[in-house]
Amino acid sequence: MTEKKKHEQEEEFEENKAEAVATSDDTSSDVKQLSTEIELLKKHLTEAESKTSEYKDSWLRSQAEFQNYRKRIERDHEMMHISMKGDIIKKVLPVLDDLERALQNRSVEDSWANGIELVVRKFQNILGSEGLKTIAALGVEFDPNFHEAISHEPADGAQSGYVIGVVQNGYMLGERVIRPAMVRVAQ
Repeated sequence: MTEKKKHEQEEEFEENKAEAVATSDDTSSDVKQLSTEIELLKKHLTEAESKTSEYKDSWLRSQAEFQNYRKRIERDHEMMHISMKGDIIKKVLPVLDDLERALQNRSVEDSWANGIELVVRKFQNILGSEGLKTIAALGVEFDPNFHEAISHEPADGAQSGYVIGVVQNGYMLGERVIRPAMVRVAQ
């Protein structure tokens, strides 16, 4: 090889070496910069994931609260409906009581009483279809939740504390007492 070519190769080698050193310096600073950026991005990702989790929890709580609110409104609406129905039925019950008393005191020859009896049965059927039930009273033990005692009387053949007579029927609408039965109780 000639001297000139040798010298050119040495210069080229030195330039490549200088470039490699400069590139390695640039590479190490690039690596440091990239690792800093990666750490920053990881931090942002962690913060974003925690906010996402927080927002999701908040959303789930809001959904649950809304479902509870909707159920409560439906339950309140149903209770109000039952209460209104009970109030209306309570206003009509005295008419039914009067018709039943009229039938109890009718004479056998009155043909019009048969018509009244049909009206009473139809009236009772309509109220029954709305969920109205008569409270059982005669011969059962007195229960202040369902009965209202108007008198305590001595009675032969009846145990003390048992109902011996019903003065006015009591009624329930579902599980709610619309009107307690007015009864006479054995002493």
